[in-house]
Amino acid sequence: MASSWTANQKGFMQRALKVAERGRGKVSPNPLVGCVLVKDGQIIAEGWHDHLGGLHAEQMAIHDAEENGFSPNGATAYVTLEPCNHFGRTPPCTEALMWAGVNEVIVAHVDPNPTVRGSGLQALEAAGIKVAHGLLQSEASEQMRPFLHWCTHRRPLVTVKLAVDINGSVDDRSDSPKRFTSSECLDEVHALRKECDAILVGVETVVRDDPSLTVRRVETHRQPLRVVLDPNQRTPSEAVLLNDGFETLVMGKGFSSLPRMLDQLGDREIQRLMVEGGPTTIASFLDQQLVDEFYLIRSDVTHQSPIPSNIDSQRLTSAGLFLTSTETWGEEVVELWAKPQES
Repeated sequence: MASSWTANQKGFMQRALKVAERGRGKVSPNPLVGCVLVKDGQIIAEGWHDHLGGLHAEQMAIHDAEENGFSPNGATAYVTLEPCNHFGRTPPCTEALMWAGVNEVIVAHVDPNPTVRGSGLQALEAAGIKVAHGLLQSEASEQMRPFLHWCTHRRPLVTVKLAVDINGSVDDRSDSPKRFTSSECLDEVHALRKECDAILVGVETVVRDDPSLTVRRVETHRQPLRVVLDPNQRTPSEAVLLNDGFETLVMGKGFSSLPRMLDQLGDREIQRLMVEGGPTTIASFLDQQLVDEFYLIRSDVTHQSPIPSNIDSQRLTSAGLFLTSTETWGEEVVELWAKPQES
């Protein structure tokens, strides 16, 4: 690991992180990865993992260089994640880098996946290629957080989304169920859904709201798995999410515990789970310290017959969460609470 990095090196890795974002919402269960090839102090090519089965970032960057008349021979590759050294959906990226003739590979984050875990760097070093890692590691960790969490725990990262009125109410008993946040806020919610592999609610939400829990307001290449916690088998047979052709998993009498459920989803390579249920479901996750990040959406509307969320800063802090940022989604203020980032 290099002890210090130059401003140019940081700039090249920042570019690799930026191009990696082009794969967001399209590559799970693979991680976001970006790569830039640098020669004589200039970026000659860049690549990213764009979709499952497609070229990996390193392979795309090599192809980009050759397509534009640049030789990757003698270049330095800046890659946000350790290159793979195994055959999966594509051949090993280590072999592609060796074949291209790069003489140095700088990596932001080593790959904790058991199929890689240092073997990529070792293979490159054995081939006489200079390697270093740790450049902008924390930034890469945040970008790949669901993947890294799954590799470590074999469970999905749990993201909760909850909208409340000015007094902390989640719904109005005096009115039929309906959205009370702005259209712009809803766009952001669907963008967040796009980044998740599964969406979970309790059966009460299905009975009251009959939601579809699909990604609609942004372009998407897939729909998330819908999960309904329903130990007493109360999900109506006519519910939208049972009849729209997309996959739904109803956790019925066999449902034993939230930790076990998360293990089962992890076995299916679900890396990020979005919990959109009501106060009871969310409280169960919070009480068991199972929430990794919480989007608390605050609206300035007032419910006439409120249903309290019982969620406040003290409750979130007790669940091991810290306020990390505050932003605006349309007319709403959104607080992001999260557990400390794992390296």
